[in-house]
Amino acid sequence: MATFPDLAPALPEIFLACASMALLMIGVFRGEGSLRLVSWLTVASFIATGFLLLQGPEGRAVTFNGLFVSDSFGTFAKLLILIASSLAVILSVNYLEKERVARFEYPVLIALATLGMLAMVSANDLISLYVGLELQSLALYVIASFKRDVAKSTEAGLKYFVLGALSSGLLLYGASLVYGFAGTTSFDKLAAVLEGGASVGVVIGMVFVAAGLAFKISAVPFHMWTPDVYEGAPTSVTAFFAVAPKVAAITLFIRVLVGPFGDLAMQWQQVIQFCAGASMIIGALGAIQQKNIKRLMAYSSIGHIGYALVGLSAGSEEGVRGVLIYMAIYLAMNVGVFAVILSMRQSGRAVEEVADLAGLSKTHPMLAFAMAVFMWSLAGVPPAAGFWGKWAVFLPAIQAGLYPLAIVGVIASGISCFYYLRVIKAMYFDDVTEPLDRPTPTAGFVVAGAALFVFPVYIFFLSPITSGAAAAAAALFGAR
Repeated sequence: MATFPDLAPALPEIFLACASMALLMIGVFRGEGSLRLVSWLTVASFIATGFLLLQGPEGRAVTFNGLFVSDSFGTFAKLLILIASSLAVILSVNYLEKERVARFEYPVLIALATLGMLAMVSANDLISLYVGLELQSLALYVIASFKRDVAKSTEAGLKYFVLGALSSGLLLYGASLVYGFAGTTSFDKLAAVLEGGASVGVVIGMVFVAAGLAFKISAVPFHMWTPDVYEGAPTSVTAFFAVAPKVAAITLFIRVLVGPFGDLAMQWQQVIQFCAGASMIIGALGAIQQKNIKRLMAYSSIGHIGYALVGLSAGSEEGVRGVLIYMAIYLAMNVGVFAVILSMRQSGRAVEEVADLAGLSKTHPMLAFAMAVFMWSLAGVPPAAGFWGKWAVFLPAIQAGLYPLAIVGVIASGISCFYYLRVIKAMYFDDVTEPLDRPTPTAGFVVAGAALFVFPVYIFFLSPITSGAAAAAAALFGAR
C-alpha cells in the first residue's frame, strides 16, 4: 500500500507554488494597474518562503520517493536565490512602469522561475533536476522577450529559447546515457553504483549533463548566448539573469558533480578546469572592447563564473565552501551594479552606454562612489569583498596543486581591471555630456545597501556567510 509522502522537506516549495498561482489569480481579477500590488506580494511570498526554509527539518531529509532532498547545502543556496529574486522584483517595478510594460505577469513569472530554481537545488534525481530546470527556463524565455514590441527583446528571447532547447537536449541525452549504463537516475543510487568505477558510457553521459548545465551558468564554450541576451532583454530582466539563475545553476552543478559523480572526480575535474580557464580568459578579453555596459557585464559574468569554477575544480570541501562564499559576494556586487544601470536615464529615456556615465561624480557623487566600489570589488582589489571572494576560490585550487589555473585567474583579474577602471574613469574624469536623471528612492536604497555590504560592512557579515558556506559544504560531502 502506497504511503503518503512526508511533505515537510518540500514545504517551502509547495508554499511558493501555491503563492504563485494565487498571485496569478490576483493579477487576473485586478487587471491592469496591479503590477505594484502583485510585485510586493511576490516579495512577501519570497520572505515567507525563506522563513519556512529556516524552520525546516534539520539535517538531511528526502521526500517524494527520493526525488527531492533538503539539507544545509540546499538551504544556503535557496536563501541566496530568494534574496536575489526579491531584489530583482523590487528594482523592476519603477523600470517597467517607465518603459510602459507594467504587466502583472512579470513578477508572477519571476516567482515561477524562482520555484524552478529551488526545485533544481534540491533535486536528488536526474528527472527532478530536469523538471526544475525547465520550470525555471520556460519562465526565463518569456521574460527575456517581455518587451514584445521591441525587436531586440524578442530577438533575445528567441536566441535564449533556441540555445536553451539545445542545452536541454544535451542534458537529456547525457541523462539517458547515464541511465542506460548505470541503470538508475537517482543520485543516491548512482553514487553507490559508481563507487567502484564507471564505464565509458557513464563518463560520456556525465560530460553531456555537465555541458547542459554549463550553458545555464554561461561557462565557455557554452557562453555565446550571454552578451546578446543581456543586451537585448529588458534591463530589469538582465539584472535578474545576472544573479538568481547563476546562483541556482552553479549550486546545482556542484550537487550533481560532487554527489552522484563524486567518485569520478578525476574525469570531471578536467572538464571543469578547461571551462574555468577558458571562461576567465574569454570573459576578461571579451569585455575590453564593449561600449554597452550590459554587454560588458555579460562578459564580466562569464569571467566570474570562471573564477567560481576554479573552486569547484579543486574537488574538495574547501573548494565548494569557497564557491558558495564567492556566489554570496557576487550576488551583492551584481545587484548593486544593475541597480545603478537601471538608474541610467537621461530625460526619461533609458541609456546603456559606458559613455553615458560621463561626469557622474559631478552630478550624482554618491551614485558614482557606489559604482566605483562595485567596480573595484568586481576587479578583486582589496579590501573590497570581491578580493576575499577570489581568495576563497583560489586558495583551495592552490592547495589541490592547480597552480596553472590559479595563475590564469590572477592574470585574468589583472586584465579585467582595465575595463572596470574604464567605467571609473568615465565617471570621474570625463566631461558631462547630458546628466543622468535622479535615481528612484528604491534603486537608491538598494545601491546604498549593496555598496555598504561590498565595502566596508561586509566584514561583519563575512563570518556568518563563511560559517554557513562551511556547514553547507560539509553537508554535501557528508552525504557521500
